[in-house]
Amino acid sequence: MKIIDLRSDTVTQPTPAMREAMANANVGDDVYGEDSTVNQLQEMAAEMLGKEAGLFLPSGTMGNLISVLAHCGRGDEVILGNQSHIFRYETGGISALGGVHSHQLPNQKDGTLLLEDIEEAVRWDDAHEPVTRLIALENTQNKCGGIVLPQDYLNQVGDFAKERGLALHLDGARLFNAAAASTSSAKELATPFDSLTFCLSKGLSAPVGSVLCGSQEFIQKAHRLRKQLGGGMRQAGILAAAGIIALDEMVDRLGEDHLRARKLAKGLESVSGLILDEGTPHTNMIFMRLAEHIEYPGEKVAAHLHKARGIRISLTGARSFRLVLHYWIDDEDVEKTIAAFKELLG
Repeated sequence: MKIIDLRSDTVTQPTPAMREAMANANVGDDVYGEDSTVNQLQEMAAEMLGKEAGLFLPSGTMGNLISVLAHCGRGDEVILGNQSHIFRYETGGISALGGVHSHQLPNQKDGTLLLEDIEEAVRWDDAHEPVTRLIALENTQNKCGGIVLPQDYLNQVGDFAKERGLALHLDGARLFNAAAASTSSAKELATPFDSLTFCLSKGLSAPVGSVLCGSQEFIQKAHRLRKQLGGGMRQAGILAAAGIIALDEMVDRLGEDHLRARKLAKGLESVSGLILDEGTPHTNMIFMRLAEHIEYPGEKVAAHLHKARGIRISLTGARSFRLVLHYWIDDEDVEKTIAAFKELLG
């Protein structure tokens, strides 16, 4: 039985083209800057996003941590959302390892932070308070349904930050999904930001890695921090080769995942035991919950689907779920998933 894994787009495996590229990659010692494949990936990513330089990293979490540490000193403050990945899912690294204070603002339903909230949160040179150095946004905004932050809003926050001498960072783990669902290109979405990181190992299907992009000066500082955090890699071109294929071949097909997500959502809307979140899916993620008349918990639903149908889904609460579409989910998998939910929940 084929496993239909809808838990996350992190479960994607490398494509045949990636495996071939990895097997044949030119490599060198990346700590010395001598891995030509890593260098190619970094230059390619920076050019695609309109930045001066890039840095290949093991993970997006490391990219966000390095960015905050590069922009902020100990005791400084970053403004971010209370639903942001940095705040919720990165083990408090910015505080534990950087001594950086976080000021969490409420994310709105559309994923944004209100400009008036940001304005009120900014703190300057008062001896009693931390100094605000950085604003961090996330696009797509995972906990708000995988929603896309619009270009106009990003530009407004960018202008706000520049006028006040603040840095602006983007957790763009799924930036290319945002572009696929937007009228803006990834480069346009990245323009207002001083730094940004995006993941190769989610919808782009590479096995490992993220790329951090910014100015030459910023990336030079980030390179030192990567080493300090234990992220210095040696013959990393074997991994970077898959990232190059991801940027060459996987970016333009992300819209297919979004289309299948809409098809799946439409089918699940007819299941009486499910209530889909308003507007879902915004990109490749579907968020939903059990209807009140379903007596058993979400854990039981997930366990049954896995055991009986080979369908894996993520629990986001006692009675709520997230389903994520990606390269390894095809139209037949979508139909099987709809049928399984109908059989179980009516």
